[in-house]
Amino acid sequence: METLFQHINHWHWWSLAIVLLILEAVVPGFFFLWMGISAGVMGAVLLLVPGLAWEYQVLGFAVLSVASIVAWRAWFGRNPTPTDQPALNRRGEQYVGRVFTLSEGIVDGAGKIRVDDSTWKVVGEECPAGARVRVTSVDGVILKVERA
Repeated sequence: METLFQHINHWHWWSLAIVLLILEAVVPGFFFLWMGISAGVMGAVLLLVPGLAWEYQVLGFAVLSVASIVAWRAWFGRNPTPTDQPALNRRGEQYVGRVFTLSEGIVDGAGKIRVDDSTWKVVGEECPAGARVRVTSVDGVILKVERA
């Protein structure tokens, strides 16, 4: 009994590679890029080994895709893209080292400061409202402060 998959040749893999690379251009994120490269590699493997069963082709594609995505994520985690504004999307970290005035005093370790048009919860030593505090670090959405 013949199946549709028994007639897969290298052009099918290369066509899939092109579709995945186009999809990567439309939906960026480097996920489809590695799958497209894996499909291209499987096309080249099938060109060199034309009698390779379709089960091994799909298995090879799956293994290459997963391995390349995992390898890229590991490499990117160790080598992040350098930037001149590392705290750009981490708003709280932009305030570390700055001095603000407490809008609500720190009582039982918690208080509030007003920064531009927003209010931030702060933790630190007890201080009255109006005291000047310096932001020392950030824990999620809570700023850790000390008396300035």
